[in-house]
Amino acid sequence: MNNTAFKRILVTGAHGFLGHHVLPELKAAFDAEFVCPTRAEYDLLQPGVPARMLRDIQPDCVVHMAAKSGGIIDNKNRPADYFYDNLAMNTAVFDASFKAGVKKFLTFMGGCSYPAHAVSPIGEDQMWNGLPQIESVGYSVAKKMLLIQSWAYRKQHGFNSVVLIPGNVYGEWDNFNLEQAHVIPAMIRKYIEAREAGRPSMTAFGTGRPTRDFVYAGDVAKTIPWFLAHYDSSDPINISAGRRISIRELAETVKKVTGFEGEIVWDTSKPDGQMDKIFDVTKLRSLGLSCDTPLEEGLRRTTEWFLAARERGEVRL
Repeated sequence: MNNTAFKRILVTGAHGFLGHHVLPELKAAFDAEFVCPTRAEYDLLQPGVPARMLRDIQPDCVVHMAAKSGGIIDNKNRPADYFYDNLAMNTAVFDASFKAGVKKFLTFMGGCSYPAHAVSPIGEDQMWNGLPQIESVGYSVAKKMLLIQSWAYRKQHGFNSVVLIPGNVYGEWDNFNLEQAHVIPAMIRKYIEAREAGRPSMTAFGTGRPTRDFVYAGDVAKTIPWFLAHYDSSDPINISAGRRISIRELAETVKKVTGFEGEIVWDTSKPDGQMDKIFDVTKLRSLGLSCDTPLEEGLRRTTEWFLAARERGEVRL
């Protein structure tokens, strides 16, 4: 028997990258009506539109995933856009949900909101120990304000909201536009195109020594019904694999799953960035949850999806 805690669940961003993974998990877990509006129906950046959306739909639960997101290059070039759009959208949707009498509100922020000098493994208690990395500070500080809003509305109004922190998420439906993509989709696309063009080598930036913690989107999605049903706190939770992998190992694994047979040339004149960024998933595991898909398996699924979606013209390039 599916969970009947909610009658109507509003899901913003259901048609985006993470939404494609989360929505099926929610539908499998909850016996409720799901409403998944598009931006054409409700442009959440327009004044008054979030409140109108809540009045029209009248949900008792909101899962808010709509966001302006992109890779490091786009964040560096347009920090004001990333700051304003996310701050305005989140603040308005959150407040409108409270005023509409929503029973439960669940949303997400990024691991990039942690301080630039956070010590790995990065626990939730390090969130306020400094400024995030400057390259994406517009986006990451705007998202970080969700923690304050969640705390403030719970303290003053008893509003039940949850803010989760996925790690470096990858998987099907990701953005493969090289100006906006994160490292894994960018790498998959470059290696496939190099293979198809018969190039003898691929250039990768830096030394390959930095380490990261990547989490498959399907694993993140599987945890969300549990948080919606059982977690009633404004204390954030990291959702990641908690596994350390070097960028060099990542590059070799992507090379393997994409079938590129050339050489990887490391351009060490390019900066490495933060050398070690791993998320502490102790709290996640204490709840009986984990993200265990092996990296190679997740990369293979993502690569297969990219090839098929490119054929159908359904991938963001």
